[in-house]
Amino acid sequence: MPLFTEHASSWRDLRAVSCFAPALPRLTPVLAPAEDEVQRYEVVIVGAGPAGLMLHLLLARYGLTDKSLLCIDSKPSTLKSGQADGIQPRTLEVFKTLGISDEIENEACQMWEFAFWNASEDPAKVIERRSVVPEVIPPARFPYEATIHQGRVERIMETDLLRYSPRGVLRNTRLVSLQIDESTDPDFPVIAEIEADGVPQVVRTKHLVGADGAHSVVRKSVGLSLEGQSLDHIWGVVDLIVDTNFPDIRRRCAIHSHAGSVMVIPRERINTGEHITRLYVHMPGVVEPGSAGTDADLKKDAKGNRSKVTLEGILKQAKDVFEPYYIRPKRDDAIDWWAAYQIGQRVCPEFIVKDSSGLGRVFVVGDACHTHSPKAGQGMNVSMMDSYNLAWKLAYHINGITPLSSTQGSPSPLLDTYHTERHANAQQLIDFDRKFSSGFSDKVGTAESKSGLSHAEFVDLFNTGCGFTSGCGVEYVENLAVDRSVADGSCPVISGDDFLSGILRPGRRLLNVKMKRFADGWHRDIQDDLPSTGRFRLVTLLSTDLLDPTGISATALTKATDLIKEFPPSLIEQIIIYPRLPGEITWETIPSCVKEQAEMSFYNGYELEDVYRIYGVDPTKGAMVVVRPDGYVGTVAELGDSSRVERFLERIIKRAG
Repeated sequence: MPLFTEHASSWRDLRAVSCFAPALPRLTPVLAPAEDEVQRYEVVIVGAGPAGLMLHLLLARYGLTDKSLLCIDSKPSTLKSGQADGIQPRTLEVFKTLGISDEIENEACQMWEFAFWNASEDPAKVIERRSVVPEVIPPARFPYEATIHQGRVERIMETDLLRYSPRGVLRNTRLVSLQIDESTDPDFPVIAEIEADGVPQVVRTKHLVGADGAHSVVRKSVGLSLEGQSLDHIWGVVDLIVDTNFPDIRRRCAIHSHAGSVMVIPRERINTGEHITRLYVHMPGVVEPGSAGTDADLKKDAKGNRSKVTLEGILKQAKDVFEPYYIRPKRDDAIDWWAAYQIGQRVCPEFIVKDSSGLGRVFVVGDACHTHSPKAGQGMNVSMMDSYNLAWKLAYHINGITPLSSTQGSPSPLLDTYHTERHANAQQLIDFDRKFSSGFSDKVGTAESKSGLSHAEFVDLFNTGCGFTSGCGVEYVENLAVDRSVADGSCPVISGDDFLSGILRPGRRLLNVKMKRFADGWHRDIQDDLPSTGRFRLVTLLSTDLLDPTGISATALTKATDLIKEFPPSLIEQIIIYPRLPGEITWETIPSCVKEQAEMSFYNGYELEDVYRIYGVDPTKGAMVVVRPDGYVGTVAELGDSSRVERFLERIIKRAG
C-alpha cells in the first residue's frame, strides 16, 4: 500500500528553465525548402575565427537554424597555436551576458597592472621600473585584461554553438568566389562558389558575411580593399615557458632600453603547472629607417623583411633588452610558437556592399575590414564586437522585425548603422594604434628616441587610450539607433559628463551597477538582466514620488507597460529601479503592473551602489533609458516622456499586428 499519492501537472517539464536562449519573434515566413537543387540560406558566414564564431553563435541563439544559417571555414579545427591572446573588459562583459565567461574568468591569466621599464641613468642597473599603473583604468565589471589562447576562446564559443546548431561549422570548406546576381533569384542574390572537402558546389544566400581575415576572399571578390599604411617596424613574437630573474615577468610590461623594446604578456597556466609568457620583440635593423609607405610600396619587401627574422634572433634581441636580467627558454621544448610581422594600420572604406535597392547583401567583419598591430590587445576583441554589433541588426531584418524606410519600398536603414558605428570605431583604433605602436617601437625616454617621446608621455598615451582599448569607452555616433536629442538638449535629463565613469550617454554601453532585487533580496549586477538574447530593455529609473498613486512614477509605469504591448511579444523587457523613498515600499503601495510585469526585475537603486549618482539621474525626477540588444544606450527620456521612447523604438521595431 503506497504511503502517499502523487499528482503531477502537465507543465512539470517546464519547471526547469531551459539553458537555451529564446528565439526572437519572427514576422516573416520561415525559409522554405528549395524547389531546385541549389542550396539556399538566409545568411552565409565565411570564416570561423573569433568574429565568425561570435556571429554564428548569436544568430543561432536568436533563432536562425541550420536550414537558414551556414558557417564555413577552410581550417580543419579551431586554432591550435599563436595569434591573439587578450580578452578586454568589455569583451568579458559580453561573454558574461552569453553565459560563457566562466572558463576564461577561472583559467586565464588576469593582468591587473602594467609596468613600465626604461633605461636607467645608473649604468649598473641598465634598466629600471619607472612606474606601475592599473591595466584597466575606467570602471568595469572586470577590471583586468584576461590572457588566454585564441584557440581556447574559439573552442568555448564553438562548444556553446553546438547547443543551438547541430551542424556547427562546416570545416575544410573554402570560398572560391562570390558575386551578386539579382536577375535570376532576387531574394537570394548572393551566389557563392565553395569547395567542401575538395567537392565544388554553389550556394545562394540573402546575405553573406566575410569573417575570413586580412587576406579576405570575400572582400576581394566584391571589389573592396584595405587602405592605409605599413610602418618600418618588424617585430618578432614568441610564446614560451621562460626561465628568468626579471621581477615583473608576471605583469604586462613595456620595456624600453638602449638595446631596443620588448612587451611582456603573461599568459595562462598549462597542464604541466607552468605558465606561458608571450614576448613581443622589436627587431631593429631589419628594414631601413624611414621606409614607411603604402601597402603597394611595401608589399614586395614585406615578406623578405620578415624572412630575415629567426627564432634565434628574437631570443638574442630579447636577451639584450632584458639585461642585466637573464631570460631564456626553460628547456629545449619550451617554445610553443613564434612568428614575425610588420606593423600596418589599414581599414576598408566600406563595410557593406549593397544591391540595387540599397539593401546590404555582403558585410565584412574583423580583420577582413581592419588590421593593426597587436600591441593594444584589440584584434580579437574589436573583431568580435563587430559581429556583436551586426548580429542583432541582421536578425531583426531577416525576421521582419524592422519596419521599412520612410522612403516607399526602401529597405530599413538599420543595417546601414553597422558601417556607421563600426567603421568609425575601426578608424579610432587605427589612429590610436599608429601612435601607440610607433611609441612602442621607439626608444622612448632615451637619447636615441626619434620621436622625442618621454617615458611620462608614453605612459600618458596608454592612460588616455585605456578607455578605448578596454572597450569601455567606445562611443557610437548619433544615427538611427542612437538618439541624443534630449541628452544634448538645453534641458538635459542627465547631469554630468563623465561618461566613462557611468553617466548615461546614448551611444555608450550601460555601465554595470550592483542592485538589490526587491522580491528576494538578491544582490544583482544589472548586466545579468541584459543577456544576449536580442532583446531591447526599457530601464525605468523611478522618482521619489513612487508611493503617490497619482505621481509621475506611477503614470510612467502604466504608460511603459502599455507601450511595450504595442510591439512584438517578448521583444522589449523591463528593468525598474527605485530611489530612496519617504515611506515603506510594499507590493500594495506601488502600481500593480510592477509585480505583474517586472516582479523579478524590480530593484533597489541605492542600498548597494548609488545607481542614480553613477548614471547622473536626479532621483526627484527619474528617467527612462532604452538599452539596445548589444548593451548600448539607444536613447534617454524624461520619466514621463513615453512618447519619445515610442518614437525611438518604432524607428527600429515594427509594431505588433
